[in-house]
Amino acid sequence: MNRRNFLFASFGLASTPLWANAFPKSPYTTEMLLGMGELLMHKETIPLAKKAGKAFEKMQKAAKKEGVVLQIVSGYRSYDRQKAIWNRKYKANKAQGLSPEQNIKKIIEYSTLPGTSRHHWGTDVDIIDGSKPKVGDVLVAEKFHNKGPYTELKKWMDQNAKKFGFYLPYTKNPNRKGFYYEPWHYSYAPLSISLLKSYTSLDLNKVLITEGLEGSTHLNAEFISTYYKENILGIAAELKNF
Repeated sequence: MNRRNFLFASFGLASTPLWANAFPKSPYTTEMLLGMGELLMHKETIPLAKKAGKAFEKMQKAAKKEGVVLQIVSGYRSYDRQKAIWNRKYKANKAQGLSPEQNIKKIIEYSTLPGTSRHHWGTDVDIIDGSKPKVGDVLVAEKFHNKGPYTELKKWMDQNAKKFGFYLPYTKNPNRKGFYYEPWHYSYAPLSISLLKSYTSLDLNKVLITEGLEGSTHLNAEFISTYYKENILGIAAELKNF
């Protein structure tokens, strides 16, 4: 029995959407934490869990009154979607001559291993200002500072996001390790804090599914241990408040 089938046999997949009740109080299922199953979203245009989506919509309306259009680039992301992103980047890097070690190191500057993304929970969102012209890659840090198109959005979020429960996980703090600074990525703390607490109880070496994942033979226990400490836990202190 392969690793994927073992996981499904051990935990089981329900015939109804796993997140149909918008998250149980506790504990969260392993499937939910790994981005498997189906998320009942707040709205099609706001692909977040119900509670997070309602808070985001309130924030969106408040921002619009001040001329800032909060547009979602990415909200909920399934395990399979994250796997596709990982494999696409791995193949592109490989084509440029990167070794497996260099390849994985480059990917995890900004992208997560499938099964470890905060986007799996329906609590995290990447945003831009939808009123500005979109040129090239929109999720670039420089575009949120100085004379970048999303500078006003960044200023508004700095002043208001926490009022609605949203925090930057990947801050510009030089002492923070793991993923690079992401001024576009916000997490709904009232849900994501408890989800992270449950996530930290998992044994990643046992539950992460690497079948069909590019570079999987180089994701050994030592790598996973470092990745857990630096990338998964390398977030703003407010989001580790448990």
